[in-house]
Amino acid sequence: MEYVEGLVAAVPTKNKEKFLTHARDAAIVFKEHGAIRVVECWGDDIPAGDVTSFPLAVKCKEDETVVFSWIVWPSREVRDAGMAAIMNDPRMSDEENPMPFDGTRLIYGGFQVIMDE
Repeated sequence: MEYVEGLVAAVPTKNKEKFLTHARDAAIVFKEHGAIRVVECWGDDIPAGDVTSFPLAVKCKEDETVVFSWIVWPSREVRDAGMAAIMNDPRMSDEENPMPFDGTRLIYGGFQVIMDE
């Protein structure tokens, strides 16, 4: 079954177009290294929380928007090999394709798909 890499980040709202350009360029690299699908979602209805919430999780500031993303891979093995290759791909370097947000607040993880209806 497929494997999914999930990501949540806080992106300066003024950087929406820069983020989209970054994401499109990165998607090309991800797909060349085995990803099936790359999805980027710009926050639209993100409730604030006192205990848990997307904004709290990424320490979202007033001038930022929460972004929710996922990458679909054929398997964990393909994801692990693909991510290793991506980390060494010069097109993903800070010089070539800098992240238009604070990557230290990026939350990510890999997930086994256990249901897909």
